[in-house]
Amino acid sequence: MRHRMGVDKMGMLPSHRRSVLANLTNALIMHSKVETTFMRAKASQRFAERVITLARRGDLHARRIVFSRLRDKEAVDKLFTEIGPTFKDRAGGYTRVVKMGPRRGDGAEVARLMLVQ
Repeated sequence: MRHRMGVDKMGMLPSHRRSVLANLTNALIMHSKVETTFMRAKASQRFAERVITLARRGDLHARRIVFSRLRDKEAVDKLFTEIGPTFKDRAGGYTRVVKMGPRRGDGAEVARLMLVQ
């Protein structure tokens, strides 16, 4: 049974899963939206929400934690200078997942993950 399981494994090893989530979140930060499968979008949404919450704090410790998770200096800088301050007064719900329909090649459910403006 999957009761109270915190993470969706997505058929990947933990190191691969961390890399996929970090890369999707980096793309979300840099471009404000990203298209991927629905399952990856939901997992990346949780990851991105936590990172943005840390960016709202804006202190050095939060910046170091975010850099250890994202591993991209440009994305961290943009997150702390542009995205974090815009969500300063918002109490969560920084991202939105919109279903786009099935993918033509394999029929996988495609979704768009975007920042809420």
